[in-house]
Amino acid sequence: MKRPILIHPDPRLKKVCAPVADVSDDLRKLADDMLETMYDAPGVGLAAPQVGVLDRLIVLDCVKAEGDAPRPLIMFNPEVIASSEELNTYEEGCLSIPEQYAEVTRPKVVDVRWIDRDGKERTETFDGLWATCVQHEIDHLNGKLFIDYLGPMKRQMITRKMQKLKRDRARG
Repeated sequence: MKRPILIHPDPRLKKVCAPVADVSDDLRKLADDMLETMYDAPGVGLAAPQVGVLDRLIVLDCVKAEGDAPRPLIMFNPEVIASSEELNTYEEGCLSIPEQYAEVTRPKVVDVRWIDRDGKERTETFDGLWATCVQHEIDHLNGKLFIDYLGPMKRQMITRKMQKLKRDRARG
């Protein structure tokens, strides 16, 4: 089931999410819904607060090449446990901040630990776009948006655009 994606500014996007104590059927269903919502948007990552749920859950799939098999990942309680000193700058966007992009610099490689949909602990090293995406989504769980890395003028400009977008959508 596709879920509506919250648009910035929304107070739920600025909240720190609660750890998931137990991977339940309801949470697995939420993860499946989030993947469907992300693919439909289309995007490469989605965090639970973006669909109004304040749990530490993210989904991502950074496979972009035509014909390559998708690689959907579901992560409960993801955390970066190590990151490279080498940095990478990507032009980031966000499904909660539609059609706005800005360059953000983050560690190029990160090791991430999480609980999968079966309740098993997993650890993996991510590089490039995958590393950027997983860090961007984990930021959501901590109430941080990619525009928080920008200067105040650029951040205010994007926030004003989003406020206008929300007004326009509300008018229908």
